[in-house]
Amino acid sequence: MKPKAATIFTAYLLLAPALVLMLVFTFYPVLYGAYLGFTKYTAANLGSNTPPTWIGLENFRTVLSDELFRIGLVNSLKYLIIVPILQIASLAVAVLVNKQLPGMAFFRAAYYIPVITSISLAAVMWDWVFTREGLLNWLLEFFKIIDPSGSFGWLLNPNTALWAIMLVTFWRGFGYYMVLYLGGLQSIPSELEEAALLDGANAWQRFWKITVPLMRPTILLCSLLSSLAAIRVLEEILVFTNGGPLNSTYTVLMYVYQKSFGLDFDYGVASAAGLLLAVVGFVLSYINFRITREDPPKREAKA
Repeated sequence: MKPKAATIFTAYLLLAPALVLMLVFTFYPVLYGAYLGFTKYTAANLGSNTPPTWIGLENFRTVLSDELFRIGLVNSLKYLIIVPILQIASLAVAVLVNKQLPGMAFFRAAYYIPVITSISLAAVMWDWVFTREGLLNWLLEFFKIIDPSGSFGWLLNPNTALWAIMLVTFWRGFGYYMVLYLGGLQSIPSELEEAALLDGANAWQRFWKITVPLMRPTILLCSLLSSLAAIRVLEEILVFTNGGPLNSTYTVLMYVYQKSFGLDFDYGVASAAGLLLAVVGFVLSYINFRITREDPPKREAKA
């Protein structure tokens, strides 16, 4: 039966407020920002109330020829190293806390606390960990991994600053992805596990043959979200190092931020850099879909 016109009208009427909000606060800013990438638009335009001037691909040439942007792109791509580590660890712990054991609710809540911790509070805590006299150096000295004379500030060393911030990102995102994986695990029918157990499958076989295939949509979602978050990292960079030392933690989004709200106020160049970052995001999304997609069913050969 075809839906009545009144039903269709009612459905769109209920959707209208959300659609209007998305149009005003999502679609319009995205489209206008993309348009600015092809124009010359600076603080001078704002001051004189003049419209943007169309200049084609000039902003993209400026961005691609800027060494600072290339440094930021390399660092943003380096940040992707944390993605598989974060996903594997989150899934492993989700499997553990999915057990029906006493006290598991406490551990689930404890793992999620970093997610709701403000970045300013996290910065104070982790800054104490990474200083020369901090907890990390003390542990390394205690286990005789480094000599006391070889201790250093992890955020002040160009060779370690980016990796130290990656550790903070891991700490902040771990509980979030664990909860998503936990939801996916609890949606798997228990009958499948029980049937495999009766067939003699061990825990490892049940994990690879039942859990992983049924968790593919959740794995895709988590890997996609973490990949996009990795190339768009900004909060940790601003709070801990502001792109230093020696631009070792400078990222593409930091470049966009400084071009927009720093001394340049060059919104056209910033928008062009944001569009290039969006292209990288689309490529990463495509790779994620290709890796985690289900294999097409094989047709049986005719006798």
